[in-house]
Amino acid sequence: MAKSTINLDKYLSDGIEALVKDAVRVTLKEPKESIFMMSFMNACKKAALIRSRHEITGEHIPSFLISSITSNCNLHCKGCYSRANKGCFDGEDNTQMTKEEWLRIFKEANDMGVSFILLAGGEPLMRKDVILAAATVKSILFPVFTNGTMITDEYLGIFDDSRNLLPILSIEGSEEYTDARRGLGIYRKLMGIMKRLHEKKIIFGTSVTVTKDNLMEVVSEGFIDILKDKGCKIVLYIEYVPADGEDVENAFDDPERLLMEQKLNELRNKYKDIIFISFPGDEKASGGCLAAGRGFFHINANGGAEPCPFSPYSDTNIRNIPLIEALHSPLFRSLDEKGFLTGEHAGGCVLFGKKKDVEEIVSTDDKMKRP
Repeated sequence: MAKSTINLDKYLSDGIEALVKDAVRVTLKEPKESIFMMSFMNACKKAALIRSRHEITGEHIPSFLISSITSNCNLHCKGCYSRANKGCFDGEDNTQMTKEEWLRIFKEANDMGVSFILLAGGEPLMRKDVILAAATVKSILFPVFTNGTMITDEYLGIFDDSRNLLPILSIEGSEEYTDARRGLGIYRKLMGIMKRLHEKKIIFGTSVTVTKDNLMEVVSEGFIDILKDKGCKIVLYIEYVPADGEDVENAFDDPERLLMEQKLNELRNKYKDIIFISFPGDEKASGGCLAAGRGFFHINANGGAEPCPFSPYSDTNIRNIPLIEALHSPLFRSLDEKGFLTGEHAGGCVLFGKKKDVEEIVSTDDKMKRP
């Protein structure tokens, strides 16, 4: 990968250190979770050293990976980017990676110095075999992005026993907003699941897709107070990307981004026992987009290495090569060398905003398609 104009490794390492310190702080009242987080802090320091050694040899290792471990989901959420990008559909898919293949990837990621692997889908809890495999790799924290509807007594036990699995429940604000996007009755199911997680002292977070419509709702103290009372310790705001080409007018413009930044600062100052994260947030702080290996990349359910979930193109499959070689994807290099990742942009998701330009690169090479 081409070198960034900033010290990206230090930026990411500092960010991870701050995040983990915050996680230790907000879990102090939960001894089991706090013990894990303090152990994980040491693992993060070791991972940073591994990444720095690679950096010396000219190999930039991202701190994060996003792994969509299944293309199946039990819901049909309005505006789902995964279904829009053909990464999620109904019916069996016999081409999905096996538990053994995913475990190899997780172990190789650990050896490379990766600290976080976000498990997504589809609905990741439909792959219990992969979830259990991830649980064995204790030096990596696996945030599990789930719609929450499949969290059974068995899964509660798994999350309780394996603190490196961090459930992140998707919610859109109030019952009205959540049910409108995810289906009737989903909000109340989530409230019940949050209550059970809290009773078992299992730390969990929430993922909120933010639109113009629900912005003021999801940054309101009323909404955050509900999550706090349920035991939520992390709130991730993900800016809505109209991947299906519909409801484009509900995507953020600059005024919403400025308002979001202001509200985030207010929430961080008021709620010291909750971690607030925004994506993509202010990418200028990191010198641009972190996709395509600069800070992370995406592995789809069939093993294709993609720049990110919102840019579902691939010329490299990790089933055939070691994970570290995926960083040398011609597509990743092309995006970096052409300045797509670090150039000026209006805000929001960089690669989605430059979708036509990315597709032009892809069109020159028939291999750059979702495997």
